[in-house]
Amino acid sequence: MAKAQHMTTGPDILTAIQKTQVKIRPSQEESHAAGFGLDMDECYPGLYIGDLGAAKNKAYLQKMGVTHVLNTAQGNKFATVDTDASFYENVGIKYMGMKLLDFPSANIAQYFESGADFIEEALSGGGKILVHCFMGISRSSTIACAYLMLKKNMTAVDAIQTLRRNRAIYPNDGFLRQLADLDNKLRKERSHL
Repeated sequence: MAKAQHMTTGPDILTAIQKTQVKIRPSQEESHAAGFGLDMDECYPGLYIGDLGAAKNKAYLQKMGVTHVLNTAQGNKFATVDTDASFYENVGIKYMGMKLLDFPSANIAQYFESGADFIEEALSGGGKILVHCFMGISRSSTIACAYLMLKKNMTAVDAIQTLRRNRAIYPNDGFLRQLADLDNKLRKERSHL
């Protein structure tokens, strides 16, 4: 008789977050972003996760070679970032926005496929992408994690650990549950191939 496969849960992913050591970044004085109020880390080749300071500094994004920006916090309410495609037009950066609040009840899963496709478009074309939200901790990391799961065949735990090695990320509990649901769905689909 085959052994039942373990279902991934939000707490499983939280445990992975807690067990993964974050690489210590250079001090602000040593950082190339010093003095700019920027917070952006390359968490996977060509994939950066950052905050609104990085997203709003077009000159810095150009200097870093960023070709695409994915704003997972588009809007003009509390803890959102008020950029859109027109903000980046004059620097030739391709833009995608998602109207999401960082609440456990927010349906971030509705953006997993489109976000992963946009990231894949950037990276497969040789570009670099900044995926950001207000602080670069929860919404942006959740979408980046979904990308690694959907396009790079990682489990939720592997994806979280990959990102967390380079940035202190903390998706909220609701987002962790939605990543666990995606993980279980993908495992089931891939086991039937």
